[in-house]
Amino acid sequence: AATAPRIPSTRLALHHFDTNYSLHLGALWPSVRAALLCEQKYGALLNNFAATDHVPQELELLNATDFVSEASQKAQEWQRGAAMGEAATACQEDSGEGRSVMRAETMTQAELSSPLFTSISSKIKCYTFPRGDITRFRPARPDALGLLDYYLMDAASLLPVLALNVQPDDFVLDLCAAPGGKTLALLQTGFCGHLAANDVSVSRTKRLYQILHSYVPREVRDTVSVTSYDGRDWDQVKGGTFHKVLVDVPCTTDRHSAMEEDNNIFHKRRTKERQMLPMLQLQLLMAGILVAKPGGEVVYSTCSLSPLQNECVVE
Repeated sequence: AATAPRIPSTRLALHHFDTNYSLHLGALWPSVRAALLCEQKYGALLNNFAATDHVPQELELLNATDFVSEASQKAQEWQRGAAMGEAATACQEDSGEGRSVMRAETMTQAELSSPLFTSISSKIKCYTFPRGDITRFRPARPDALGLLDYYLMDAASLLPVLALNVQPDDFVLDLCAAPGGKTLALLQTGFCGHLAANDVSVSRTKRLYQILHSYVPREVRDTVSVTSYDGRDWDQVKGGTFHKVLVDVPCTTDRHSAMEEDNNIFHKRRTKERQMLPMLQLQLLMAGILVAKPGGEVVYSTCSLSPLQNECVVE
């Protein structure tokens, strides 16, 4: 044991991914593997609480675009096309012209009020550079009141927040909140009546506090409660009280595992912890369901490609 060469955790992770994800993803795996090993591209989440009127123009001059607005426009185009197609079918099926127009009108309204459209067209704005453009964003700058103008994060991390589709005055729980990017994004909607941000790690919760103080004015911070409970026990603290619950669970964090030795869950000393992840994730998801109000909504998310941590947990 003393003389055997130490295998880097990143190599162990990549071997695990090659063995498992190649079966799961098939022909897609080589391109996904290359993406995992590429330098990370960040998105700039605009801070609506700061004086940032000049920032969109500055970023657009650099050829960055707000991918949320782009997605919203594409969704509208798709919905119009779908509604027109349905309307045309309805016209052929119905005998009365007035009846077909009414059906088309109802269908268009239903499409445009879908959760996908309402969530994507929220106040969230996140700028990214085009595919193949590896330009880096400048560091965030404070405005006159000391609030930073944007937050750099993986743009994909916004998708669970958009899927949560927060509505005005919703009580929202971010069950595994640290380091705080998704918590900050939830506040950017301007809709949270109250936001509870929880993370079991006290040290990671400190990072969450720092982000809130750097980006959010005091009057808004007062609507956020930050706690360090074990998320699996949250239903015993406040059961059935939240309209929306985000359960962004600890996982194998595939990109980090393939790229960074520090705090890598594929380290041999963490084998048991890694094997127990799906059970932990299931317990957190169950707690998230139990703290939601009847008729509430829960979004479960990971930053892993593993079916054991995704589809199997949800099933």
